[in-house]
Order: sequence, then C-alpha cells, then structure tokens
Amino acid sequence: MNIGIIVNSQTGHTLEVCEMLKDRLIGQGHAATIDRVTIAGDGSPNPKTFQLEKVPDPSPYEAVVFAGWVEAFSLCRIMVRYLEGTASLSGKKVACLLTQQFPFPWMGGNRALKQMKQRCRAKGATIVGTAIVSWAKSRRDGTMAAAVEELSRNF
Repeated sequence: MNIGIIVNSQTGHTLEVCEMLKDRLIGQGHAATIDRVTIAGDGSPNPKTFQLEKVPDPSPYEAVVFAGWVEAFSLCRIMVRYLEGTASLSGKKVACLLTQQFPFPWMGGNRALKQMKQRCRAKGATIVGTAIVSWAKSRRDGTMAAAVEELSRNF
C-alpha cells in the first residue's frame, strides 16, 4: 500500500514519531513517504497572517496519516488550515497522529484529535486509527512505541 505521512512539526517531535512510523510501515512492505506541511517565515504562526508554504497533496496515496501537535488544547492552527484547504479524501483510509507536551490525552490531546477527525471525515475520509504521543519525559518512549504499533496495524 502507498501511504503518505503528512506532518506539521514545529519542534521536530512530531516528525520524529513520523519517521519511526515510516520505518515500521516500510518494514511491513508498504511504500511510505513523509511530506511536510510548512509555513512561510520564521516558523511561528501569527494567527491572522501566517501563510502555508508547502501544501502536500494527499491524492497520490492510497492511505494517509495526518500528524500534528496540540496547541492550546486544540489542533495546531497550521494543520487546521491545511485540512480545511485539502481536497476530497473520499475513499482514503486515514489515521490521525498527535503529539502533546502534557502527560495525559485528556489534557488537550483528546479534544485536538476530535477536531482532526471531524475535519478528515468532512472531506470523506474513513478514519482507521488514531494515536496521541505525550512528550512528557516519563511517558515519551512508551507513548511513541504504542502510537507506532497502533497506527502500523491499520494498514
């Protein structure tokens, strides 16, 4: 299966998990590509003025993993804007991956994940898996491994 991993990563944490997931998917015999959503400028989005610079096209992929981060207990503004502007995802298997600083999913991750899934479903996607990675030092390794395991099983 040809799987696109479309990610916005401000600090590199989300990208690190995506690289682990890509390696696992390739090890399972899939074709997997990481494609980054980026913004113009210094990388810190002004809520009113930031512009998406790189806008990956999900259409070449049979399945897509959208990956972003939690910002103020919500899906980061960059991924919100990206998903709102994305063409139809009809017929695509989609998984959603989030990273957050807080140790427990109820501390923003669950809400952000709900927002991400709603945006994907509104574009016609079939959600096949979700994962939240806590970047809190005591939970990082365990939640990263669990996320890669969970998401890789869905393809």
